[in-house]
Amino acid sequence: MLAGITAAGVVLGWFGVPVLRQTGGSVPTVPWVSVLTLLFAGAVLAGIAWQTWWQLHRKRLRIDPHRAVNFLVLAKASSVVGAFFVGMYLGYAAQYVGALAYDAPRDRVIRSGVAALAALVIVAAALLLERACMVPRGPDDKADTEGEEKTTEGA
Repeated sequence: MLAGITAAGVVLGWFGVPVLRQTGGSVPTVPWVSVLTLLFAGAVLAGIAWQTWWQLHRKRLRIDPHRAVNFLVLAKASSVVGAFFVGMYLGYAAQYVGALAYDAPRDRVIRSGVAALAALVIVAAALLLERACMVPRGPDDKADTEGEEKTTEGA
């Protein structure tokens, strides 16, 4: 799913530049503030993932079910948005790869590439948060290798 969303972002980023030019709009550059914002969001997600993993898997503590669901929703939404931004920035940068000899296109490619990497940090942190929310097996749970349902004795 994330690959498809990234591909849609690449298409939109690629065709956005000619559409802006034909409608008389100016093609913007990627500001460094956007890159820093993406990195900050990725760092926050990574921090939440680390804290959740530490609490569930290392300390073996429970967390509130509503909080866990909120973290899962945050992780899923962040991975989707991050994947879309990765594609958008890559598509935007691809428009200018042929003109790297000039300063402005080279600057756009560099900034877009760094922004795509920052968005990739968001995707990775979101996937880690999603993984951290998985409930670990308890000592009474047995690995079910044959696909049989767990039954209780005396029922």
